[in-house]
Amino acid sequence: MNESANNLSKEQQFYMKKTRQHKHLVLFFQIFIFVFFIILWEISSHNGIINAFIFSSPSRMLLACQELFLTGDLLKHIGITLAETFGSFFLVASISLLVAILLWWNTTLSEIFEPYFVILNSLPKSAMAPIFIVWLGNNMKTIIITAISVAIFGSILNLFTSFQTTDPDKLKLIYTLHGNRFDCLTKVILPINFPAILSILKVDIGLCLIGVVIGEFLAARKGLGYLIIYGSQVFKMDWVMLSIVLLCLIAALLYGILNRLEKHFINS
Repeated sequence: MNESANNLSKEQQFYMKKTRQHKHLVLFFQIFIFVFFIILWEISSHNGIINAFIFSSPSRMLLACQELFLTGDLLKHIGITLAETFGSFFLVASISLLVAILLWWNTTLSEIFEPYFVILNSLPKSAMAPIFIVWLGNNMKTIIITAISVAIFGSILNLFTSFQTTDPDKLKLIYTLHGNRFDCLTKVILPINFPAILSILKVDIGLCLIGVVIGEFLAARKGLGYLIIYGSQVFKMDWVMLSIVLLCLIAALLYGILNRLEKHFINS
């Protein structure tokens, strides 16, 4: 490691140093803003600047977290939400990739169905959730279908657009070398668009979490979405704010995991 560092020019070492300093500066301000917001929130609620009963406070949320953890309800609600999110995400990822490949493979099929995907993607998904409850009942299946409906149509369109915009010269090269459409798919379309696929999946995981929460608002007796609705109904705002914060942390964690995977696959 030291030998490779010594082999770098002074300009390269200076650039790497400036890059590290910039990353440390960004990280510092990110942590500073978060800590400052938490302290300001706590002081404001403690001194009566904001109503602690309505807006809660970090200390009250910690007490609510301890209460729910000791009863075992906290882990149960988090586990249910995560299970529904992962289940819907894997279904969205597999179905959208398969459908996008089919649309790319058959241009006639894409011409027929693309307008329908555009229309379905523009529908307000929260309005569809009550319909899913009538069709499927008040259960986990409804929540997963709601989450899938939020993410899948946009995912299909983005993947299909990415496939369509692949460099045509590379496809012509495959055909010139007597390759077929399957060779174009496996040797050009998927490898070239792999970073785009990972980027779309990072968006999908967040949309699936949103869809799960929407479904839990209407068709659940467990999960963080249910905890938000129940807490607001019985005026336990500490539970509501705690659930929202946990959803933010879960979203950040899931995004971070996929971001790490993206960097790993791109750099490898």
